[in-house]
Amino acid sequence: MTAVASTAVAIPAAPKKSALAWVADVLVWGGVAAVLLYSIDAVDLGNISRLFAGNDSTQLFVHDLLRPDFSDWKMFVAKMWETVQIALWGTFLAVILGIPLGLAAARNIAPVWVVTPVRWIMNLLRSVPDLVIGLLFVTAVGLGPLAGVLAITLNTAGVLAKLFSEAVESIDKGPVEGVRATGAGKLHEIVWGVLPQVAPLWTSFALYRFESNSRSATVLGLIGAGGIGQVLFDSMNAFDFRAVSAIVIVVVVAVTLIDTLSQVMRRRLL
Repeated sequence: MTAVASTAVAIPAAPKKSALAWVADVLVWGGVAAVLLYSIDAVDLGNISRLFAGNDSTQLFVHDLLRPDFSDWKMFVAKMWETVQIALWGTFLAVILGIPLGLAAARNIAPVWVVTPVRWIMNLLRSVPDLVIGLLFVTAVGLGPLAGVLAITLNTAGVLAKLFSEAVESIDKGPVEGVRATGAGKLHEIVWGVLPQVAPLWTSFALYRFESNSRSATVLGLIGAGGIGQVLFDSMNAFDFRAVSAIVIVVVVAVTLIDTLSQVMRRRLL
């Protein structure tokens, strides 16, 4: 009886890596270290001391940044609000595009002849930077927030479609099979078996992308796609670093508020 009890509570031996696994780890991490060392000159990392070298321009820049000028605060806030609206509409349209693309790219509910081209489209949308897409739309529709909305829509649609499809591929098959057993069609399987399982994750992904797009919309303003980025760019070109400091503070406050609101919405919805 004692032998049986001691056998039942015996602590299993710790897992051991094989020699082949150790060699693979050394090759992978050693390769990463080698690439980092090799690329020091390529990225000019050896001259990082310039960042801390004292010069008049740097001192003037830091001095003005510490003295923000809020004389045009109403305009800064209005432009920041425009930036938020660009991000909001871009994210909303991206979700509308991302849902069908995500479902079509999921291997467990779509045939391979649909999945493959849809994944190519998703890769294309994700691989082209939103700044490049923004420049194309600025050329097509002119300067203004519309170009920013369209750029964020396409880039974010590719990202969300990938995340949505991965969420669909990880669902429990039980509810889908239960709906199928009732004789329901493919659309009913998706509506009643798939969407209830992925809705919380999809909501979380969309909220996160909205937070990210609020920052991306600021950068898009640098190419004339609307929002506070254009004001920031103009202030930088005019060497008005006090205004730059005020704009940065407005952006930080806005992004912080958006992050807080997003967390509240996530807790309420999830």
